Amino acid sequence: MTGDPRLTPANGRVAHASLRGKVAAERFTEGERRRVCRPVVAIRGDGTPRARLRELVLHEVFVVLEERDGWAFGFAARDGYVGYLRSDDLGPDLGATTHVVTARQSYLVGEPVLKTSDEITAISFGTRLSVVTTHENGRWGEVAMLRAPGEVDGHKRSSTMFVPMAHLAPVDSREGDPVAVAERFLGTPYLWGGNSGFGIDCSGLIQAALMACGIDCPGDSDMQAALGTEVTGAPERGDLMFWKGHVAMVVDSERLIHANAHHMAVAHEGIEAARDRIAMQGDGTMTAHRRMGL
Repeated sequence: MTGDPRLTPANGRVAHASLRGKVAAERFTEGERRRVCRPVVAIRGDGTPRARLRELVLHEVFVVLEERDGWAFGFAARDGYVGYLRSDDLGPDLGATTHVVTARQSYLVGEPVLKTSDEITAISFGTRLSVVTTHENGRWGEVAMLRAPGEVDGHKRSSTMFVPMAHLAPVDSREGDPVAVAERFLGTPYLWGGNSGFGIDCSGLIQAALMACGIDCPGDSDMQAALGTEVTGAPERGDLMFWKGHVAMVVDSERLIHANAHHMAVAHEGIEAARDRIAMQGDGTMTAHRRMGL
């Protein structure tokens, strides 16, 4: 097998059809589109309960190439990231979705009532939903839910739930400012390999901000260092700054925003202060300064 394993959908037994003639595998397949059926799930490096590589949120698409011993091998449709998900974290493809969560977090509830006593299901930024109709003068969206195999909520047996429409945008809409998107995550806990409003890491924050603006973005910081063009001058809003294993986004000429283990959160930090601190903690100097040309 050749190439970056994070982006090469092959494990020796099976490979994606696009790799025929390029890698060795017992069989080749186009795979089957499935959707995540839990609020957030981990993509792992192999079919064991190891540390997460990245994450997917509710109703994102994962293309399954193989299922074995309770694990599904494949890749995330959003960026091609390869790994394993638990099979019971996936359900059938719902088809087209209509809306995406643009708030850092939102929730699903069993009735379209503001003062409800029903339990809520917390959902993250990036969750895809199919809104079939609205209620209470457009305040609530009625959505069809994909349940995990055999899952029945104690408080709600129906597969229909409701979400605040103020937290959604049409799936084909595009944000205009990645910095403003990143700032919605201020205070979100730092989580290595995280990709959600419940916990996120440096590259997860950058990917969320750029993809919300319609800019393709890979999942890890070393891959992101190839985005845009190299800059030697003064930083501008939206620039990306890289260190070994870390990435941050420029807010203005003096500040950046990043998910980092120093604050254990998404935080603003002075550019010079960040440079000094990162160097003092032994992680070296800035390795790249890239401009996206937005």
